Amino acid sequence: MSRIPLKGWLLVLGLLAVGWVGPGLTQSTPPQPANGPSAGLAAWDGIAKVLQHPRCLNCHQVDTPLQGDSRRPHIPNVVRGTDNHGVVGMRCSNCHNETGNNPTSGVPGAPHWQLAPTSMQWQGLSSGDLCRALKDPERNGKRSLDDLVHHMGLEGDPLVLWAWTPGAGREAIPISHPAFIDLLKTWARGGGPCPQ
Repeated sequence: MSRIPLKGWLLVLGLLAVGWVGPGLTQSTPPQPANGPSAGLAAWDGIAKVLQHPRCLNCHQVDTPLQGDSRRPHIPNVVRGTDNHGVVGMRCSNCHNETGNNPTSGVPGAPHWQLAPTSMQWQGLSSGDLCRALKDPERNGKRSLDDLVHHMGLEGDPLVLWAWTPGAGREAIPISHPAFIDLLKTWARGGGPCPQ
């Protein structure tokens, strides 16, 4: 049996290290970084599932909120109003308190309960259109991608966090909040890529 000299092994290891493979010595495609656009686009699929869930879409409506997992019309029939908190006599705070879900009545609650601003209306948007709306500062409250991560993170908006603890009889967001934030960070690091 012949022995390969040390210089031969070093040459083989060197070629492998720089990505040369196969008999034709062609260079392989470098792997996509975990923080690149491909990773961000893959992360978007999970993000879209959260944002298109009833816990989010029920309040990201044009004029009237929806209720429950079936997304039925809100009872009583409330409307947006000029400040997104309803109209005189039918304010969101008439039923929804700032401190949380009411276990006796079943009415949900969180700080500043309201409809999302009209610029943040997501009803009927495709996944790609939702992605573009979410990252557009003119439609997302003037937020950068990093601001969006903060807004939806533990130190962010308690109304957003409510979606993961919506109270008895309501389906929570289907993935954990930490997993969602990891997806959001991956998407942001990838530059916020959107599907077509």
